[in-house]
Amino acid sequence: MERDDGLIYCGDPSDYFAPYRRWPSVEKKAMRYVRGRVLDVGCGAGRVALHLQGRGQEVVAIDNSPLAVRVAKRRGVKNAIVLSVVDLDPSYGVFDTILFARNNFGLAGGEHEARRLLRRLHGLTAEDGRIVTDSVDPERHEDPAFQAYRKRAGRTQSQRYRVRWREFATPWFRYLMLSPADLERLAEGAGWGVVRFLDDGSPRYAAILEKEPVLMAKRSRSRGT
Repeated sequence: MERDDGLIYCGDPSDYFAPYRRWPSVEKKAMRYVRGRVLDVGCGAGRVALHLQGRGQEVVAIDNSPLAVRVAKRRGVKNAIVLSVVDLDPSYGVFDTILFARNNFGLAGGEHEARRLLRRLHGLTAEDGRIVTDSVDPERHEDPAFQAYRKRAGRTQSQRYRVRWREFATPWFRYLMLSPADLERLAEGAGWGVVRFLDDGSPRYAAILEKEPVLMAKRSRSRGT
C-alpha cells in the first residue's frame, strides 16, 4: 500500500486466505451478528463467504476485481460476482445483512460518498436489515507517520492510497477511517443507527448498524409503550 506522501505499508497476503480460527477476535465477534441472506462486499479470496456458507447461509459475494472473483470461485464460493457495490441494484434481491469486512466500507471514499452509499443500501435491505462493518479508529492509531499525515491534512477522515506490486499499481483512491463517534454521526444522517460496537482493545473495531425505524420500535418496546 503506497500513500500519496510516499509512505509504504506492507501486509501479509495470507490474511486474505486465513481460516476462521486465525481471524482477529473482533471479526469473530462480528460474525455473530451476520444473519439471513448476506451480501459480502469486497469478498477478495472468499474467506468470509466460505465461512458463512459453512454455516448454511446464502451469500452473494462481490468484488470489482475479476481475478479476486476467479480465486474465490476456485476456492468454493458458490455465488461470486464481479461487481462494485456502487453498481448494486434491486435485480440482485433483498439482503438481510450487508457485510463490509476489513474496513471495505472505507473504500466508499470520502464522508459524502459513504453517506450516499448508506442511503442506497437502505433500499436494498430487508425491513429489519443490518450492516456489519469495521474500521480503524484514527484517534487510537499510534503510528506517528499516520498521525503526522492527519495533522498535515487537517485531521481528514480519509487518506489517499494505491496498491503496488513490483511495476504494477492501481489508480489512486480514498480510504476512509472513522472513529466510532464519526460513524454514528454518518449513519444517523443516512437512515441507519449503530446498535453495538465490538472492541478488542486495538485501533480496529466492528459496528452493527440497523435501520432507524427498527431502532425506534425497539426503544419503544423497551419503554413499555
